[in-house]
Amino acid sequence: QVQLVESGGGLVQAGGSLRLSCAASGRTFSSTGMGWFRQAPGKEREFVATVNWSGGSTYYTDSVKGRFTISRDNAKKMVYLQMNSLKPEDTAVYYCTAAKGSSIYTVPRMYDYWGQGTQVTVSS
Repeated sequence: QVQLVESGGGLVQAGGSLRLSCAASGRTFSSTGMGWFRQAPGKEREFVATVNWSGGSTYYTDSVKGRFTISRDNAKKMVYLQMNSLKPEDTAVYYCTAAKGSSIYTVPRMYDYWGQGTQVTVSS
């Protein structure tokens, strides 16, 4: 079992920044790939960013490249998503997720544990 708890969401004006955190417990965190997904009202859950077990490999969806940064601290069992230059279209519930393997993955079926989500609202 893996437990994931997100924090750091909130309301921010367009152009602002937020840092999401995800605290993990349970399974061997340091050998697991991690990801962030988001879901806006009326839309399907979409991939945002992923990081491999070591933090040495990352991948982002095109719409956040250059603005978001995913990172991890294996000693603290934490994953972060630094979000800069936020836009109203970034408004969504953001979910932290643990992968079935150790690499980077962009599809939900490669992840088997999900947090409860944290709301991010960007006002124009």
